[in-house]
Amino acid sequence: MASYLNALGLNCALGQGKHAVAAALFAGDASGMRAQTGWVAERTLTVGAVPGSLPQLPAELSHASSRNNQLLLAAALEIEDEIRAAIAQFGADRIAVVLGTSTSGIEEASQSIAQYLNQGSLPPHYDYAQQELAAPANFLSAWLGLSGPSYCISTACTSSARALLSAQRLLQLGVCDAVLCGGVDSLCHLTLNGFSALEAVSAERCNPFSVNRHGINIGEGAALFLMTKEPMTREPMSRDSAAVPIALLGGGASSDAHHISAPQPEGLGAQTAMRKALAAAGISASQIDYLNLHGTATTHNDAMESLAVQAIFPQGVACSSSKPLTGHCLGAAGALEAAFCWLSLSPYNPDQLLPPHLWDGQADPALPSLNLLQPGTHLRGGSPRRLMSNSFAFGGNNISLLLGEELGEELSAEPGEKPGDMQTEAPGDAA
Repeated sequence: MASYLNALGLNCALGQGKHAVAAALFAGDASGMRAQTGWVAERTLTVGAVPGSLPQLPAELSHASSRNNQLLLAAALEIEDEIRAAIAQFGADRIAVVLGTSTSGIEEASQSIAQYLNQGSLPPHYDYAQQELAAPANFLSAWLGLSGPSYCISTACTSSARALLSAQRLLQLGVCDAVLCGGVDSLCHLTLNGFSALEAVSAERCNPFSVNRHGINIGEGAALFLMTKEPMTREPMSRDSAAVPIALLGGGASSDAHHISAPQPEGLGAQTAMRKALAAAGISASQIDYLNLHGTATTHNDAMESLAVQAIFPQGVACSSSKPLTGHCLGAAGALEAAFCWLSLSPYNPDQLLPPHLWDGQADPALPSLNLLQPGTHLRGGSPRRLMSNSFAFGGNNISLLLGEELGEELSAEPGEKPGDMQTEAPGDAA
């Protein structure tokens, strides 16, 4: 059963807000990826930082102050009117908050603990709750006065993709009538030094699926959706009244548990996630118009994903990795890249372009060839159109999401299967 993604607030290295992000995304503008020092000792790294100033938290919530919550607040303010309308329609106790994060307020906590070690006292603004993984959901619920279910998921780089699936499940079970779902992560010394210690970070802009690839860039950002079982009136803007509602058609999850950090070499878990997403939506791989690749530009991840994509899409599929434009936003990556699929289908993309794949064009001959998109590639006309987004994480945690325009009953399932018989995930397969 599809769930509707009625409104979207977001920010990342491409800019703040849908207009700015869409303009840079479809133009392939990577100017937000910049070399910075100070994150890792004696290294200059390319990172994807959100540009511009961020809103301050209300005084009564100053104990929750962190850059992570500021990124989340900026995304929420963009769709505050739609959120307030949902509260008025459904009630504060019928709206849930489900977010993915991996950093929460760890950067602020680390700075406070460093002061304690150096000076013997914590700064007056320090609050232990800043660093708890549930902090973003707690803050958003408190700011909006919500009393529905509220929690965060932290499964590394699939966190916010998992949050969207969890939100959909809450709606299907009737636990709530609307969910604020997505993800948020901020740049912090802990994650940058951790990935640097793994020798997984590139000093230059990342180069997914190239023979010259040598690591990821870390980014930050927030993406927040308002999800409901039925489409709500969409935010007013030019051409929007005629737009087809955009839905989360389904998703698939798997946990292959191959290794604590390395992916399963043949992409078996990734294949399972993609197959489950297709089955949940009741469509075939040939009906996918675009695939947003996880595409981190690490040696093993790109090799695994290319094999998995070839297995699921033997005839090929238009695809790209958006990480050269934003960096890898870790816990926020899944929701952010789902947001890029949402933007591709929305009136914020009047020229009907697809996110381009920025790289040096030198394919790795050891990998299956992928249909990596050049700038200026258009999404096909007609409706409905369906887009997939992949997210893969440490521990063999894999999720694929399917977004698209509202599906009708006439769409076919995989041979021998009925849409009503299909499930998003099987017992024991959830990541």
